[in-house]
Amino acid sequence: MAAMACGSSMVLGSIPCSAVATPSASGAGRTENAAITRSGFLGSASVGFYKTAAAQLLPQTRKSSQNVDYHRGQVVMTSEFEKTNPFADELRRTAAFISAPGKGILASDESNATTGKRLATVGLDNTEANRQAWRELLYSAPGLGDYISGTIMFEETLFQSSRAGVPFVDILKQQGILPGIKVDTGLQPIDGTDGETATQGLDGLAERCRRYYQQGARFAKWRAVIKVDSEKHPSSTAIMENAHGLARYAQICQANGLVPIVEPEVTLGDGDYSIERTAYISEKVNSHVFRFLNEYNVILEGILLKPNMILPGLDVPTPAPEEVAKYTVRTMLRSIPAAVPGIHFLSGGMSEEEATLNLNALQAYGPTPWSLTFSYGRALQSSTLKIWSGKEENWDAAQQRLVALAKANSEAQLGKYTGPHPSPGGTRILQQLRLGGAGK
Repeated sequence: MAAMACGSSMVLGSIPCSAVATPSASGAGRTENAAITRSGFLGSASVGFYKTAAAQLLPQTRKSSQNVDYHRGQVVMTSEFEKTNPFADELRRTAAFISAPGKGILASDESNATTGKRLATVGLDNTEANRQAWRELLYSAPGLGDYISGTIMFEETLFQSSRAGVPFVDILKQQGILPGIKVDTGLQPIDGTDGETATQGLDGLAERCRRYYQQGARFAKWRAVIKVDSEKHPSSTAIMENAHGLARYAQICQANGLVPIVEPEVTLGDGDYSIERTAYISEKVNSHVFRFLNEYNVILEGILLKPNMILPGLDVPTPAPEEVAKYTVRTMLRSIPAAVPGIHFLSGGMSEEEATLNLNALQAYGPTPWSLTFSYGRALQSSTLKIWSGKEENWDAAQQRLVALAKANSEAQLGKYTGPHPSPGGTRILQQLRLGGAGK
C-alpha cells in the first residue's frame, strides 16, 4: 500500500501527517507483510506463488479494466466511491491516528437511559446536569490524551459544554483526543427469530453525519449485536441483516467525512457454549460483514473494527488470558483484511482487570497487520464512577483512577503491562440488551 500524500486539501484538524505511520520505502506492501508474518500461515513459497500469479495476470487486467491504478508494478483496484470521495485521505489519516501504538478509545456513548442506570448505582438522579458533570470529569482528566486517541460520545454530549462553558469537543481536542459519535438509534427485534435483533438508524443518517462533522466529530460508531449459543444462534437472517446494516452505515459515514467504527459484537451471554463456538461464529460473522463492506465499496483503510474478544459463555469458567488471546488472534487473522488499520476490542462484560490482561496477552502473537487495541467503556469507567459518586471532593481521585486505567491498557496494547492493576479482581457481567429507539 502506498504511503499517503500529505498535500491533500482535506486537512484533519490538528493531526499532522507526521503522526501517521506509513510503510518504509524499502518495505513490502502491507498485505505481503501480513502474509509473511502470520506465524507460518503462508510460507515464502506461497508468497512467491501469489507474486508470480499476479505478474501473469497483469497484462490481461491492464487491457480489460477501466478503473485500475498502477503503482510500483502492482494492480490497485479503486472504486468510483473511493476515487470521488473528497474525504478519502482524511479518513485514512483519522483511522491511522486513532490506531496509533499505545492508544485506544474511551467509549462514553451510553444513551441517556443507560447513563441514568449507571448514575443510579452511586445514588445520583438521571438529570442533564449530572450527565454533563460525569462526562466533564472524564474528558477533562489531566493526562488522558497520553493514552486515549478517540472518545465516542452520545449526541447530547457532543453538543454540550463544561460548567465553565468550554465545548466538550474543544476540551478533547486540547488533549489530542478526537471526538466521535454514536449514530445508531438502538436495537429492534427481528420478526420470526428467537430474540435476535437488528440495529436501527439508517434513516436520515447522511444529514446527521454532516451535522456531527460540522460540530467536530471525526468518527462514528454503530453497534450490531449477534446472539450466540451452543446450538442454533445466530441465524443466517440475523447475520445478513446486521452485516448489511453495518456496511450501509459505513458507506454513509465515509461519504460525509466520518471514519466508521464497524462493531459486529458476538455478545457475551449466559450459557455453556465453548470458546471454540464463539471463535467459529465470530469468523462467520466477520466474513459476511466484510463481504458487504466490499459490496458497498467501503474504504477499508478508513474504517476501524470493534469486535468482541473470543470468550465462552458465562456458565463456563473464565479462561486464561493466553487462551483468549490464542483464539482471538486466530479469528482475526482468518477473517479481517490487512488493510484495516486498527482492531479496537470492546470490553463486553469483562472486569476492568480481565480486559487489561486479555489485551496484553494478544500482543504476544504479533506483529499483526493491524493494531490490536481497545475501545473500552465499562472497563474504564466503572470504578471511576464509584470513586466520584457525584461528590466534588472526589473529583481529582476519580480522574486519577480513569487515567491509571487508561495507562494500564495503553501498556497492555504495547505488550508491556506488568501490574499491579488499578482496579484488581472483579467478575464478568451479563449485559442486558435494551430494545427501543434513540435514547433507549
